[in-house]
Amino acid sequence: MTVAVVLYTSDLRVHDHPPLRAALDGAQEVVPLFVRDPAVDRAGFAAPNRLAFLADCLADLDRALKERGGRLVVRNGDTTAEVRAVVRRTGAGEVHLAGGVTAFARAREEHLREVLEGDGCRLHVHDGVVDVVPPGDVTPQGSDHFAVFTPYHRRWAGEPLRTPLAAPRAVRVPTDVRSDRLPGRSGIADVSPGLAVGGEREGRRRLAAWLTAHGDAYEQRHDDLAGDATSRLSPYLHFGAVSALEAVQRARKRGGAGAEAFVRQLCWRDFHRQVLAARPGAARADYRPRHDRWRRGPEAEADLAAWREGRTGYPVVDAAMRQLAHEGWMHNRGRLLTASFLAKTLYVDWREGARHFLDLLVDGDVANNQLNWQWVAGTGRTAGPNRVLNPVLQGRRYDPDGAYVRRWVLELAGLSGPAVHEPWRLTGPERAAYDYPDPLVELSEGLARFRRGRETA
Repeated sequence: MTVAVVLYTSDLRVHDHPPLRAALDGAQEVVPLFVRDPAVDRAGFAAPNRLAFLADCLADLDRALKERGGRLVVRNGDTTAEVRAVVRRTGAGEVHLAGGVTAFARAREEHLREVLEGDGCRLHVHDGVVDVVPPGDVTPQGSDHFAVFTPYHRRWAGEPLRTPLAAPRAVRVPTDVRSDRLPGRSGIADVSPGLAVGGEREGRRRLAAWLTAHGDAYEQRHDDLAGDATSRLSPYLHFGAVSALEAVQRARKRGGAGAEAFVRQLCWRDFHRQVLAARPGAARADYRPRHDRWRRGPEAEADLAAWREGRTGYPVVDAAMRQLAHEGWMHNRGRLLTASFLAKTLYVDWREGARHFLDLLVDGDVANNQLNWQWVAGTGRTAGPNRVLNPVLQGRRYDPDGAYVRRWVLELAGLSGPAVHEPWRLTGPERAAYDYPDPLVELSEGLARFRRGRETA
C-alpha cells in the first residue's frame, strides 16, 4: 500500500486541513504524526500553560482520528529523525506539513526537505493552513511585505479564499507504526489555575457559540473589559485547533459590522505573520529602531517585578496582569494598556514584557506577541510611536463601573464605582483600609522620563 505522513505542528485539527486531505487523496494509508521535540523547549517555545493546552489538543485530535478509524502517532525526539524513522518504517513517499513563519519553523522545513529528499521522499509544505492569506500572497510594489496595516487590510480583504475542507470520513493508519504515550496535563507544573480546555471540539463549540451570542455586538463590545465579549479563540487559533480561514468564512456568512470587526482582527494576525516571515529578526530586534535608553538597574528591576505581580498601584494594569497569571490569557485591551505601562510609563525594555507574556500566555505566538509589543512600544510598524496610554483614562473608558478591577484586584473589592481606578485619592483611615500599593510612579513623571529617554537616544 502507498503511505503518506502528515506532520502536525500548530495545526491540530481534522476540519479544514489541507495537508491531511492531500495525503489521503494521494495514498492508501496515512500516518498522522506529532513529534514532541526537545528543540522546541530549548528555543523557548514551551511553557507550562501551552504544554497543558497542547496535551488537550493532542488528546482531542487522537479522539477525532479514532472516530474515523485512525489514530495519532506521537514520538518524542528530534523531529527530522523521528519523521525519517516513520518514513523508512512505512516506505512513505510523501510527507505533508503546514507552512510556518518563524525562523525555527523555516529551519525545520529546510532540514526535513534535505534529509527526506536524500531518502527519495518528497516534502510538501502547504500554505494557508494556519493563515487566512499566506505570507507573500499579497505584497506592495517594490517590497516583500506590507509594513502598514491599512493598505494590507485593503488588499487582504479582497483576496479570494478557498472553501473550507470538510473533515475526512475515514483515516486508515498502518498498524505497525509505534507511538509513544500521549502527554497529559497532570504531570505539568505551574499551570495557571483558570486555564481553558484545549482541543478542536472545544474550539469549534466556542466559535459557534460566540458568533451566535456575541458576534453581532463585537464592534461595540470588543474593548469592554468587564463584559468579556471577545471570542477567546486565540489559543485555539494558535494551536490550529480552529481554522482561521473557516472562522473568517463563517463570520462573513453571518455578516454585519460585528462580523467584519472580528474578521479585521484575524487580518491583524495575518499581517503580523507576513511581517515576521519577511523579517524574522523582528522576533528579537526593533523593526524600526528608536535607539531607546531603556531603564536598567535595581530600580527598574523592582518596577518590572511589581508589574509582573500586578502590584503597580494602577488598578486596571494590575487587574490585567492578575488575569494573565490566573488564566494564562488576557483581554486584548488589557494587553495594550499593560504593555504601554511597562514600555512607556515605566520605560522598561519591551522585550522584558514580551518574555513574561510568552512565559504565561496560552496563545503565546511569536509573531503576534513580539510585533504587538513593538507596536505599543513604538519600535514597530505604527504611525504613533510616542503615544502613551493613560491607565486611569483607559480604566474609566473600558471599565467604567470598575467591575473588571474588582474581579481581579480583590483588595479593592469594597470600593464602588469608578473610584476604584484611583484608590490613592482616598485619605486617612479610608485609605489605610485597603492593602493596596501606591502608584510606582506619577503618570506625568513617567511620561516626562519616557520623552527624555527617547529624545536623547
